[in-house]
Amino acid sequence: MGRRKAAERLHEVIGSGMDDQVFRALADPSRRRLLDLLNARNGQTLRELCAELDIARQSVSKHLAVLENANLVTTVWRGREKLHYLNAEPINAIADRWIHQYDRRRVQLFADLKTALEHDMTDMNDMHDFVYTTYIRSTPERVWQALTDPAFTEQYWGLRHETDWQPGSPMVWHDSGVAIDGPGQVVLEHTPYTRLSYSWHHITPEFAKAHDIDAETCEKLRQEPLSTATFELEPVDGQVKLTVIHSGFGPGSTLRTMIQEGWPALLADLKSLLETSVTADR
Repeated sequence: MGRRKAAERLHEVIGSGMDDQVFRALADPSRRRLLDLLNARNGQTLRELCAELDIARQSVSKHLAVLENANLVTTVWRGREKLHYLNAEPINAIADRWIHQYDRRRVQLFADLKTALEHDMTDMNDMHDFVYTTYIRSTPERVWQALTDPAFTEQYWGLRHETDWQPGSPMVWHDSGVAIDGPGQVVLEHTPYTRLSYSWHHITPEFAKAHDIDAETCEKLRQEPLSTATFELEPVDGQVKLTVIHSGFGPGSTLRTMIQEGWPALLADLKSLLETSVTADR
């Protein structure tokens, strides 16, 4: 069975359960209001969200828990503060799963929701982290291997990292036949099976040429500071909750706009690679 067909079959088998959770979560007007608030300004604390809603703090916490269980909200700790982020992954999954199976009006509703969500998040979050959470039916060890082992990264990402993965060690990106390195392009954190972090790479002329990035965009990207990509892994009920946090963007960041589109597609390929290989083994 080909990887694409296996992925489609996998979504047929397990997709509807998560869809049910998403639809139930969206059925409550208070939860929809919470999503609206996060869509307007992502990365809010519980206290900030409570200030906008005329309901008890405990009720807001329960609504957020439902949204998090449906993967519509993901959380990131910043010191002692717990920040809440709107997560686009379930909307992307629903659009991909159902868009070809309903009449034009319903298809358009899903398409409009997905487009509005992605557009608003891009407009509103120039100075905020990009946070995206997906659940993968695999083990932390295997997901970790997929993030660090060139034999895996070349399959779904088309690149490999050359490094010893020790914090502070330089990283060389090998992508599309070119090597990308430079000052500050290093491993920041390496806690096996739990957390990986590194500085996001320099945009070299060779990289820009290999990816058809025009000269004007390339110059904008080269003027931006290096950002940080962090991967957090957490085992949850036989799956791995993988959260990607891409941070360190300045106002009007060109790279922020580009990774907004790139990460969801890349993580979908990673998820399909790991889950279909498990399915095939069974």
